[in-house]
Amino acid sequence: MILPLIITISVIALTSCSENKNSVDSSKLQITVSFNAMREFAEAIGGDKVQITTMIPDGTEPHDYDPKPKDLISLSKSKVFIYNGLGMELWSTPAINAVGNKNLITVDASKGAEMIKSADEESIKAQDQYDPHLWLSLKGAELEGKNIKLAIEKADSKNKDYYEKNYNIFYSDLENLYNTYKGKFESVKEKDFVTGHAAFGYLCREFGLEQKSVEGIFAEGEPSALKLKELVDYCKKNDIKTIFMENMTSPKVSETLAKEVGAKSEVIYTMESREDNKDYLDCMEINLGRIYDSLK
Repeated sequence: MILPLIITISVIALTSCSENKNSVDSSKLQITVSFNAMREFAEAIGGDKVQITTMIPDGTEPHDYDPKPKDLISLSKSKVFIYNGLGMELWSTPAINAVGNKNLITVDASKGAEMIKSADEESIKAQDQYDPHLWLSLKGAELEGKNIKLAIEKADSKNKDYYEKNYNIFYSDLENLYNTYKGKFESVKEKDFVTGHAAFGYLCREFGLEQKSVEGIFAEGEPSALKLKELVDYCKKNDIKTIFMENMTSPKVSETLAKEVGAKSEVIYTMESREDNKDYLDCMEINLGRIYDSLK
């Protein structure tokens, strides 16, 4: 983790030379977010009245990220900083403290969530006590969206009605998708599916499903030979037809597992990065459809 003193010096040193490189629209509320899913929610609510900077580049794991000087400059100029919480961005508090932006409104988007405790021993040792993937549940997205809405309204109260309207549209879209798949998942006998890493705990709780995963919550390294053997045996015993893989983990392991058990491999989205140029609702609808089809 970068030391706060080094961070602060970097911000001061680079702010002046970055002024001309970053185009800031002063007519819009300046928001910095940690990663793509938070950007999606902020865009849905903020619409054309906000300008959003995403700290973590696409293709980078948010949990392991170290803020760069340009990220800290963005934080120093922003009115709102949105992060997922639940241990996803352990670097967030040192970064916030280092930039010294007293007017910055910080948003732990998962505040108030009913958390799922981590069952992975290595994650617990690393102080990753909870599953952070709240945004991969429709109800989780509703909660995170509401927390984000409240913060944006606080920062720009004159446009409160606009943000409220946008959130209500987003909420309605999420509810419609939830109601469509709640009945579908209740109708299937099989409830288990296999993923690349254990990112879908909240979605499973929401729909009464169970995930079996190649890797743990934070996709920390490739699985052991014993873990793979257990998965192969499980898939064969339960006649698993689809192995889901994510772009942020090693797809080769999932593909190898699929080949070993005679199943097909299929992409499932985690939205940690922008994927296939699809927005959050598109990705979630595809995820739910593919999981449902695999269980029929």
